[in-house]
Amino acid sequence: MARLSKPLGVIGVISVLFTLLTAIYLLIGGGWLLSLGGSPYYVVTGIVLLIFTWLLWRASAAAFVVYALVLIGTAIWGLWEAGSDFWALVPRSGVLVVFGVWLLLLMSWRLERPRRFGVVSLVVGLVVWGGVLVYAHFNDPQQLNGTLTSARPTPAPHPDGIQASEWPAYGRDQQGTRYSPLQQITPENAHQLQLAWTFRTGDMKGPNDPVEITNEVTPIKIGDLLYLCSPHQILFALDAQTGQLKWKFDPKLKADPSFQHVTCRGVSFVDLSASAATATSASGGMAASDAMAASGTEAAGPASETTTAAAPAANGACMRRILLPVNDGHLYALDALTGERCPGFGSNGDLDLQHAMPVTTPGMYEPTSPPVVTNNVIVVAGAVEDNFSNREPSGVIRGFDVRTGELLWAFDPGAADPNKIPGPGEHYAWNSPNSWAPAAYDAKLDIVYLPMGVKTPDIWGGDRTPELERYATGLLALHASTGKLAWFYQTVHHDLWDMDQPSQPTLADITDKDGKIVPVVYAPAKTGNLFVLDRRTGALVVPAPEMPVPQGAAPGDHVSPTQPFSQLTFRPSKNLTDADMWGATMYDQLICRVMFHRLRYEGTFTPPSLQGSLVFPGNLGMFEWGGLAIDTDRQVAVANPIALPFVSRLIPRGPGNPMEPQPGAKGSGTEAGIQPQYGVPFGVTLNPFFSPFGLPCKQPAWGYIAAIDLKTNQIVWKRRIGTPRDSSPFPLSFRMGMPMLGGPMVTAGGVVFIGATADNYLRAFDVNDGNLLWQARLPAGGQATPMTYSVNGRQFVVIAAGGHGSFGTKLGDYVVAYALPQQ
Repeated sequence: MARLSKPLGVIGVISVLFTLLTAIYLLIGGGWLLSLGGSPYYVVTGIVLLIFTWLLWRASAAAFVVYALVLIGTAIWGLWEAGSDFWALVPRSGVLVVFGVWLLLLMSWRLERPRRFGVVSLVVGLVVWGGVLVYAHFNDPQQLNGTLTSARPTPAPHPDGIQASEWPAYGRDQQGTRYSPLQQITPENAHQLQLAWTFRTGDMKGPNDPVEITNEVTPIKIGDLLYLCSPHQILFALDAQTGQLKWKFDPKLKADPSFQHVTCRGVSFVDLSASAATATSASGGMAASDAMAASGTEAAGPASETTTAAAPAANGACMRRILLPVNDGHLYALDALTGERCPGFGSNGDLDLQHAMPVTTPGMYEPTSPPVVTNNVIVVAGAVEDNFSNREPSGVIRGFDVRTGELLWAFDPGAADPNKIPGPGEHYAWNSPNSWAPAAYDAKLDIVYLPMGVKTPDIWGGDRTPELERYATGLLALHASTGKLAWFYQTVHHDLWDMDQPSQPTLADITDKDGKIVPVVYAPAKTGNLFVLDRRTGALVVPAPEMPVPQGAAPGDHVSPTQPFSQLTFRPSKNLTDADMWGATMYDQLICRVMFHRLRYEGTFTPPSLQGSLVFPGNLGMFEWGGLAIDTDRQVAVANPIALPFVSRLIPRGPGNPMEPQPGAKGSGTEAGIQPQYGVPFGVTLNPFFSPFGLPCKQPAWGYIAAIDLKTNQIVWKRRIGTPRDSSPFPLSFRMGMPMLGGPMVTAGGVVFIGATADNYLRAFDVNDGNLLWQARLPAGGQATPMTYSVNGRQFVVIAAGGHGSFGTKLGDYVVAYALPQQ
């Protein structure tokens, strides 16, 4: 047997120590994993590496042969466990391949020249891994490569009469489509997009703000003006062509670290002029300059700022209004042209939403999403602080007169009679299920569709009454004029996972397989299910059969025996195994495998436990507040589901975990970490399933972009989206598929725009096949949904780039616009 011709030297000693420590680590950790029922690979590899270490110490060239066997054996095992998934293979190969190259370059020259079998063996092992990784790079099993068969049609006139140049509501229309008929930007020219203007709000995180400070706004565009709000609900009106400030309004929010959110997703617009009497409030209406001329009002000068004094009752003042929800439980009505308060609305333009609430502590009730507005009614709902206690504000939904702010009706989802308005000395129900995400509205049916959450505390439900369960976690349809129930569909029964409906429903008229037009509502769920319902009746259009789910709730609680599973879904096709665990290296991958086996996990809807339960899809959900974008002309939906498991662990009451809060106790300022759940038998910790090194324990992808043919309900293409450039120690630009917060927007030009990812980019994709067309580096995190509009025939794409506190992206105060070069 050939031996090394020279002493090991320093490099050889380092090599021996490295492999010895690695072998010991794999033996100890792998033995622990094997005792939990995990893979035997680590123990076997640890034993073989011990043999390699001994041979290397003895200066035997057979060490190279043994190491080649480790490489080849690991490649076979990796392909068997993970298939041709590049990012799943990287932690299995990385350390071993790098060390193999180290041996080849720094040790092989010591071999006796006549006997090179060891070197050849090592080269073969490295070549095997090189071939595997190259093949995996071009054959991603998580990617779906399809092409839409229908051609781009000529956009049909919008049923609400919205002008093509406008974006007058959060989802462009109150149907929540996020679809623009503009066609100037196409797959052929999208690569030419360039920065058109940048606006900075000056609203940054302050010392009294919570962790959960976010820039989630989607601006709206009416006539010549763009309206948007910043995290502290400061409202800005910008020139839509130049991005120059016209006016701003500051409600002077007094934030507190205990607030669970400081965010504003958007504002609403209403036109009360006689010319809009027969149109919906989402119509584009006349241009701002025309409206000013008609009303006799002059535009505010650049950078003018409103005061809190009452606005003069000028002729036509406040006929066009912006409605601004504020996180301290108020709703402001402001003149859309001047920013002055509307004196006839509420108290000098200020509507107190805390009236008749059982708790009025600021920050406990937060309207974070823009309300739905009809010709006559403002439909207002709001977020309630999660998991603080069982004595929190109501999630009541209310309808207010669009002109005066007078309360017209109430729907309290936790009350025996949901429509009962409290009398003097009475209040709405404690802890009613709430609706925090934007709602959608069908003007023809006069129905508003509200995504519902669950009664808080979320993660233990043994004290819930039938009234508190009746309208929880599902889609609620109310008659907008009266607040009376139209129908309700529950997407999760007895929700113990915070699986609330997280995003604006989307309405569309779809041609079914028989050629019949069906008016449907799409309800994306955190579970990854897309529930498709007839929006007239709530009947399922796509089947969602009830299926058995894991049982065994925590003491005092119960679990529903079944849950609905839509046949249109992005949920995992199989349960996770330890083969799905991940890490940057084999070392943290092994830790994640051990952590996985120590948790309770029996698939989707594994009940919360004292042991700690793996929740996948996680509490963040596969769908969040970004929702869908639907090309209603082509009948195609674009979605951006995420796949990031969470861990919930119930904490029994005892020392340091009292049943009732201490006087003056406040919220934690975040939805993660320790949540007290005062008033029920358990507190809870909620965290992403991360390794000790702060990396997700589930292998990538953690985020996708995909297209669905709504005529067939088939996913046509699916792509990973996002890189670790802004979340890793090094600026790596590999496409892994990153977590996202925010949604897509689609245009008749055939282009999908999306920010949202944990790296700071706005991207454009071809809606036809999902190919990346263009991307622009943002100055901060783009955890928002983009929008588009045109001025004088030039199409702009706008996104807020301000980051997201708990998501960990770079904070900022930017609003940026892109357009094609001017001709």
